Amino acid sequence: MKIDGDRLRKDIEANAEFGTLDVEGHGRTVLTGTEANRKAREYFVERLEDVGLDVRVDSVGNIAGRWTPESADPESKPVAAGSHLDSVPEGGIFDGPLGVYAALEAVRAMQDAGVEPSRPIEVVSFTEEEGQRFSDGLLGSSVAVGERSVEEALELRDGRTTLADALDTMGFDGDGKIDASEWDSWLELHVEQSRRLERADCPVGVVTTITGITHCAVEVLGEANHAGATPMPERTDALVAASEFVQDVEDGANEVGETTVGTVGKLDVRPNATNVVPGAVEMGVDIRDVSYDAMNELVSLARDSLSRLESERGVETSFSREFDLEPIEMSARCRRALHDAGDEANIELLDMHSGAAHDTMHVADVTDAAMLFARSRDGISHNPAEWTEWGDCAAATRVLAGALASLAR
Repeated sequence: MKIDGDRLRKDIEANAEFGTLDVEGHGRTVLTGTEANRKAREYFVERLEDVGLDVRVDSVGNIAGRWTPESADPESKPVAAGSHLDSVPEGGIFDGPLGVYAALEAVRAMQDAGVEPSRPIEVVSFTEEEGQRFSDGLLGSSVAVGERSVEEALELRDGRTTLADALDTMGFDGDGKIDASEWDSWLELHVEQSRRLERADCPVGVVTTITGITHCAVEVLGEANHAGATPMPERTDALVAASEFVQDVEDGANEVGETTVGTVGKLDVRPNATNVVPGAVEMGVDIRDVSYDAMNELVSLARDSLSRLESERGVETSFSREFDLEPIEMSARCRRALHDAGDEANIELLDMHSGAAHDTMHVADVTDAAMLFARSRDGISHNPAEWTEWGDCAAATRVLAGALASLAR
């Protein structure tokens, strides 16, 4: 099989025009339910139909194109691959679309080479992976695996607009539900979003484990008071206490383990006035690791930090763990197919974990699943500076195609 790198590049560059930004680099904003999203979806459907795939759109807007050649048993479980078409605000052009169009290019390469799979192959784009309007992310895949009902998903809101409204406006309010548990296996190609492949001078990575994620909400209550008239020893400054908590989270992450990361990425300070001692701070904490025990350890250290602040600084605190996804290991069968495909194509592969969440996290709960990464320049993603060399895109797609062909035999 030969991957047509120019054909793959043409699709990704065409998709980049939807929601394109007049900024340095290659930026796009494609939020679920927008005009840019509609155009991206329509272009994708046209490309699927161009090569004879049967296209269906489910009730939450997930799109799947199925290739069932004469060699395949139409009743057998299909092998599926894909990613997503939506983006973060001012995102890059590869995050999501590379996986979608690499899966399509893999099918085209098999067709060109006369490969005769015994299983159908599906090319999939999930709805609202980035979670910028209607969820915390991974929405389409959560419905596909039964973690969230269709009805619950359609009622999610961005202001006055529901997901149902947005899909109807775009003309992508389908019916039924794409059921990932009916797939024999699933593969997703994604840009790496870090620098491990770049440092190792390796074009393609095979994911061993996808990190777990915990989001925690923290509040620190002190006492607002006059910034000029309140002596320093008499203050109960919520922001000063919160700043110690931020440092404790960083220190704790460094203490727990090499793959542990902890981030306080959101602060809301009240009353947020220059001449007022801060009386309250709300914080959002992100904790991740490939070990769930390590995640729990850092959560425990964060709670200990708040207890200390209550004792030493006289503040009141609250802590809640609002979002929790455990780490998930990739299928040995699918990883082996990727490694075999890399060996056959003489492409070097590096085993590595994923520090970001992907739809594959959900799919891996109901069927065999794996991911591969294409090298990111400088590790930048979710940014118009995001870039993956076209040669690396083609190399990763070649591995994907070989693995899909193997799994579909």
